[in-house]
Amino acid sequence: MKRSETEFLFALTNPGTEKALKLEVETMGLGWRLSYQRRGFVTFKADTPFTLDSLDAEVACARRLCLSLGKSATREEAVARLGEVPVVHHARFHDRKMQGGHDGPAPARPKPGDLIGTVVELGEGEFWSGLHRHAPFLSPDPAGDSGIVMTERSPSRAWLKLEEGARFFDLDFTAKDVVVEVGCAPGGVVLALLDRGVPVIGVDPAKMADVVMASAVANREEGLPGRTWFHHCRKPAALVSKRDLGQGVTWFMSDMNQSPEVVLKECARFCKMAPGIRGALMTLKLTDPAQVAEKAGWFATLREMGFRKIRLQQLAVHHKELALLAMR
Repeated sequence: MKRSETEFLFALTNPGTEKALKLEVETMGLGWRLSYQRRGFVTFKADTPFTLDSLDAEVACARRLCLSLGKSATREEAVARLGEVPVVHHARFHDRKMQGGHDGPAPARPKPGDLIGTVVELGEGEFWSGLHRHAPFLSPDPAGDSGIVMTERSPSRAWLKLEEGARFFDLDFTAKDVVVEVGCAPGGVVLALLDRGVPVIGVDPAKMADVVMASAVANREEGLPGRTWFHHCRKPAALVSKRDLGQGVTWFMSDMNQSPEVVLKECARFCKMAPGIRGALMTLKLTDPAQVAEKAGWFATLREMGFRKIRLQQLAVHHKELALLAMR
């Protein structure tokens, strides 16, 4: 590695979220000033040089933060700027997306502390070089893009959100878990969990897809420990009772098309009915990405519920939404 500190860092984001990213940085009081911007790519400058340790700021709208080593005219020159880095990720703005990639076979999942180089292609003759260290709750993939392709069996894109979120946050689910998912129809998240061997209680008055109902049990009591099953609680979330949930619920999930405030309110109510919940994974639907500036209030609400580790993150599959993870 040629440099361990620079005047600049760059952030990779979903195209169209640049304004929200800049507002979030300002709201967090990080002291970063806008330097240069392209679709999906924003650079910042600060009075104090950035180091690899500067990249621990939890900026939700940044799929990747890197020390910026500068711009090059060719990919080869950009790679050379990185110096001796064991893993090099590639990213490019293509087909209106910030896409990730790598040379050759997919490398092993990085370990915390591993140094990774990134080369970003923004257009003909414009390549940027960057560095970061891998850490918990960071995507292991180039540009924070797993490249996961949705199975043809899935009835909705929610399958992708679960798979992307589980990989980004390195979440581990087992057959001992029981997930309650609110707003589950038609069943994308449910299918992803069932395929992982995780029992699910789905809450939604709407009809579920046949591929999910194939694992359904008529009553919650029929969901035996150690087996994979799905119970459809066909009610609005507000009418669900403690009896509907039964014993052993360990995760709360939601992909409801409601405001963040409503989703968090339901999360609090479900946590009271099922005190064994150890984690929550929610998709927050935003009418405006700039709502990310409200995250301090969302975090405060979750801390009141007893959650200690909280992370808000934009995923590659997101549009006007964010993934919110909370762990006890």
